[in-house]
Amino acid sequence: MIESTIRNLKDHQGREVMIKGWLYNKRSSGKIAFLQLRDGTGFVQGVAVKNELSDETFSLCKEISQESSIMVTGIVRKDDRAPSGYELTITSIQPVSLSAEYPITMKEHGIEFLMDFRHLWMRNPRQHATLTIRANINRAIREFLDSEGFVLIEPPIITANSCEGTTNLFELNYFDQKAYLSQTGQLYNEAAAMAFGKVYSFGPTFRAEKSKTRRHLNEFWMIEPEMAYFNHQDNMELQERLIEHIVKSILEKCSMELKTLNRDITQLEKIKAPFPRITYDTAVKMLQDNGFNFEWGGDFGAPDETFIAEQFDSPVFVEKFPVKIKAFYMEPDPENSNVILGADLLAPEGYGEIIGGSQRIHDYDLLLSKIKEEGLPIEAYQWYLDLRKYGTVPHSGFGLGLERTVAWICGIDHIRETIPFARTLNRITP
Repeated sequence: MIESTIRNLKDHQGREVMIKGWLYNKRSSGKIAFLQLRDGTGFVQGVAVKNELSDETFSLCKEISQESSIMVTGIVRKDDRAPSGYELTITSIQPVSLSAEYPITMKEHGIEFLMDFRHLWMRNPRQHATLTIRANINRAIREFLDSEGFVLIEPPIITANSCEGTTNLFELNYFDQKAYLSQTGQLYNEAAAMAFGKVYSFGPTFRAEKSKTRRHLNEFWMIEPEMAYFNHQDNMELQERLIEHIVKSILEKCSMELKTLNRDITQLEKIKAPFPRITYDTAVKMLQDNGFNFEWGGDFGAPDETFIAEQFDSPVFVEKFPVKIKAFYMEPDPENSNVILGADLLAPEGYGEIIGGSQRIHDYDLLLSKIKEEGLPIEAYQWYLDLRKYGTVPHSGFGLGLERTVAWICGIDHIRETIPFARTLNRITP
């Protein structure tokens, strides 16, 4: 007997295999029962024909409850109509554990109900496909950065100071000291870049934003590379090569999942570096010329980003934002000190910003003056200032939001479905 996963059924056409999994759904028509099986690697239909099975086995196929765990044996058959390209002609079925009445039926359910049962909802084919693509995006990012000579660094999650002020931070009591859940690993990555040259962190970040939009979570995952001797242009070139690699990898490895999501892959096939670049000034003029009530010096909201991105078939860089709306550590443009050497990368199809990055200030005196301007405690940032005292160099970095990237590549409307267990303004369970 050959044990196989559903994803690997293509390797066993015409042979009898055993699948260890669960019953996702079933239907019957007289002398035939159709079992939708899942095993964590995919979904496949098992066909049970009464005349080919014992009465006991056929009755079990018709009566077994949704989400019961089962071991199913059958012959692998080619079927071009099936999402996986194959189906299973069942020869035997062995229950492992019969499921109680399953709360998520095949009827329509409200989103809050489904989020209450997120621990079960992720078994759904669309949710399963989304989270499988997420895992493969995760892998593709590491694959790319590792191949580029980056070193993985794990910055702390509990910090004594913030990167951009404490307004949107979750505060906690750390042995009678004030501390915060990290909103970014960037400052620590800058320190590591001065030791290793090119580094990245990949972990959870926390923002106490009271936002209910489809683009925001209060806990999300960020990929944050930092590179010594990289200027602003080097930084953007790395970002676009990374995005191109991610999309290409997903098209190659997750075709079945993209099909499950009904994703229009022609939009993804257009993603080729280099990406277009426009300045903040140009973006503002685009908005104003098209009826947006937007003044220079403001930050883009979701409708603004959507309009800008819709003018392009690929991601687009918007660079050189006003100094006053960006973080204190961003290098001013030597040709115009009112704007920074940084850019946001906007995804197409209305998904907004997926990357924010900049060249970092490497001059000690300039960084010190910026910290003072922001009213930040110099003592807390002294170690960060030290990086500018001992062998400072021009350097750059960026942060990629994993969930927004997943939403764009999957074509999903709401970011809450791109993470296994979403943490939002009104949700901290399950």
